[in-house]
Amino acid sequence: MKLTLLGAPGAGKGTQSDILSRKLGVPTISTGNILRSAIHDGTSVGLAAKSYIDKGQLVPDNVIIDIVQERLSKPDCANGFILDGMPRTIPQAEALIAHGIELDSVLSLEVSDEDIVERMAGRRVCPRCGASYHVRMNPPKQDGICDACGSELIVRKDDAPETVRKRLQVYHASTEVLKDFYGKLGRLRTVNGSQSIEGANEDILKAIGAKA
Repeated sequence: MKLTLLGAPGAGKGTQSDILSRKLGVPTISTGNILRSAIHDGTSVGLAAKSYIDKGQLVPDNVIIDIVQERLSKPDCANGFILDGMPRTIPQAEALIAHGIELDSVLSLEVSDEDIVERMAGRRVCPRCGASYHVRMNPPKQDGICDACGSELIVRKDDAPETVRKRLQVYHASTEVLKDFYGKLGRLRTVNGSQSIEGANEDILKAIGAKA
């Protein structure tokens, strides 16, 4: 099963990708986590990407494509994968096809801009392992502490309301057109992302013809 999830920042792509990864038995490939790791480690890719992310802008296509292609070549992706955060532009989508990376389904999580801004204000992430939580919708077992590794959770700079609104503008201008692209290819599946995590996941599984 080869999937990718589309949706605005905060639509729930990361959360749903993690759940699907466990249920389908395939790895989640998060471009966001890969880039944040590179930034934390001070690599050349990380330094190149940092200025774009801090401004709420998209990282250049060539940087994203290089890191994703390298990741998909690893053995754990042989039986399928879930892309989280890619493609974000038409050139990225075309590059996947050009490199022989075929997607079975493209899932679009539909959430209004107003709900996105509210969601992002409550998001907390682990700087160590990348796990994501929400103070209301998906809280950690212990307030402010990561369930997975015990690190103290933080509020990311790009989750601030003013940055989120800029990111939404970029999303609508550059990424939303992918729905038309994949719709014409017969790969697009839309899901209501404003409902509960469980409800959205059930609808996703139905959309891709998988059992819960």
